[in-house]
Amino acid sequence: MIGSPRHVHFLGICGTAMGAVAAAMRDSGYTVTGQDDNVYPPMSTFLEAKGIAVTKGFRPEDIPAADLIVIGNAMSRGNPAVESVLNSKLLYLSLPETLKHFVLRGRSNLVVTGTHGKTTTTSMLAWIFESAGLAPGYLIGGIPANLGQGACLRDSTHFIIEGDEYDTAFFDKRSKFVHYLPELVIVNNIEFDHADIYNSLEEIKTSFRRLLNIVPSEGLVLINGDDEHSRDVASNCPSPVLEVGFSESCKNRIEHVTHSPECCSFDLLGTRFTIPMSGDFNIRNAAMAASAAIHYGVPREKIAAALASFAGIRRRQEIRGTVRGITIIDDFGHHPTAIRETLAGLRKKFGPAKLWALFEPRSNTTRRAVFQHDLPAAFSMADGVMISRVARLEQLAPEDRLDPERVVTDIAASGKPAFYENTADDIIQRLKPLVHEGDVVIVFSNGGFDGIHQKLLDHL
Repeated sequence: MIGSPRHVHFLGICGTAMGAVAAAMRDSGYTVTGQDDNVYPPMSTFLEAKGIAVTKGFRPEDIPAADLIVIGNAMSRGNPAVESVLNSKLLYLSLPETLKHFVLRGRSNLVVTGTHGKTTTTSMLAWIFESAGLAPGYLIGGIPANLGQGACLRDSTHFIIEGDEYDTAFFDKRSKFVHYLPELVIVNNIEFDHADIYNSLEEIKTSFRRLLNIVPSEGLVLINGDDEHSRDVASNCPSPVLEVGFSESCKNRIEHVTHSPECCSFDLLGTRFTIPMSGDFNIRNAAMAASAAIHYGVPREKIAAALASFAGIRRRQEIRGTVRGITIIDDFGHHPTAIRETLAGLRKKFGPAKLWALFEPRSNTTRRAVFQHDLPAAFSMADGVMISRVARLEQLAPEDRLDPERVVTDIAASGKPAFYENTADDIIQRLKPLVHEGDVVIVFSNGGFDGIHQKLLDHL
């Protein structure tokens, strides 16, 4: 039986979910410390503001006498801190197990899943509940501007959580979301991703089927009715299923969509909703969040007010600044579909402005050749593209690596400027003489990209 720890130590604390839970546990009265190799903003400054001591590196001597060690899924055997925990026979859990034991039992858990849009949809849903006075608990893989933090472990009937299909830890290869005791599940979409742990789209769909198999009969599954893979995984679901989307077959159908530079509006179930964001993908995210809130009895006028005041999430189309009339945007996009949809949304927002896309192949999938042929098309809405070298190149066999120079060549063949540059500094030097007032620069990376956002603001 797991007791109630007083001191919790996080290995890999600067991961978005790890950091969010660490901060929320600190707010709940736990003593919280952590270690990580990759300590950079915004997570490092966020943890510092919470009063959490973070030690850089994984030296065993920096592990305190904690009651519980939470081991992040980026940790692996051979890591000196992990080896020390195992050899010392300390109590350790994965992050999803920690949540299941100490947070999720006995609650109505709303789990938001899918290859794309999880963070935005979870943030919208949490903000709807929060602004409606329901005071939910939540865990989000980002930091929503309305909420100021990615996790809140308050004692509440409802808990809203972003459900990732990635594996749980080196000692538990199940998807994280199977630990989350779901009452309601949102499936935004399903595509191939996480090429480091999945061999095919069918394997990913199997994980989603396992999740839907544990939704109770009195629960609900909301699926993207426009996505064939989402419909497929829900085809034999033992729980009620509701389709949300643009298609005529969807019970909760999105209709009468309008776009402007400032916002998008749409009708759902006879109610008009407006979001201060761009792109059809964000409209679907909002429709999913609204559908879930309606299921739990939140008045539609309160849902509409919350969505209209939604202020976005850090690193999701986040404007980092403007210099010489050039707008710098930070986006977490690291999958061809996410890149394509983000650029399409920004095109609607900024109209004829010249869009420059800067991309760091850093995720475990985009570092590999699996999207070699998809990436050029993903940048079709950009006016110019610059791609850096593949991160952690030495970890991949040459035949498995993405060839960014070939991606650039394929893009350039369409007639638009495209460049391969080794580093962030090289990209900036290449970009400086090419950008002009009114241009928009979008940085795509799921990491720090060597601080390129601030460097752009400084050098331009």
